[in-house]
Amino acid sequence: MIIYSVTVAIEAAMEREWLDWMRRVHVPDVLRTGCFAGATIYKLIEPKSNEPTYGIQYRCSSMAEYQRYRDDFAAALQKEHGDRFSGRFRASRQILEEV
Repeated sequence: MIIYSVTVAIEAAMEREWLDWMRRVHVPDVLRTGCFAGATIYKLIEPKSNEPTYGIQYRCSSMAEYQRYRDDFAAALQKEHGDRFSGRFRASRQILEEV
């Protein structure tokens, strides 16, 4: 199994709006690509952060499925997120493989 893990630190003033949008719009849009079997959103508890920080983990069956997402869908979905919350968040991404 491959995990596409996205960590997002969001301005506190935007947290509620961002989380609602992620749950209702963004994560379902990512799942509708057909590249992922599911997703879970986590809130960072420790280490403490000055900004609310979340981890979203998308699960897919193979590296080929992740690459299909990256090549065919990621740019447009990331742009939509960036346009909506421009300057109000920081994001990083990792690819993990279950061993």
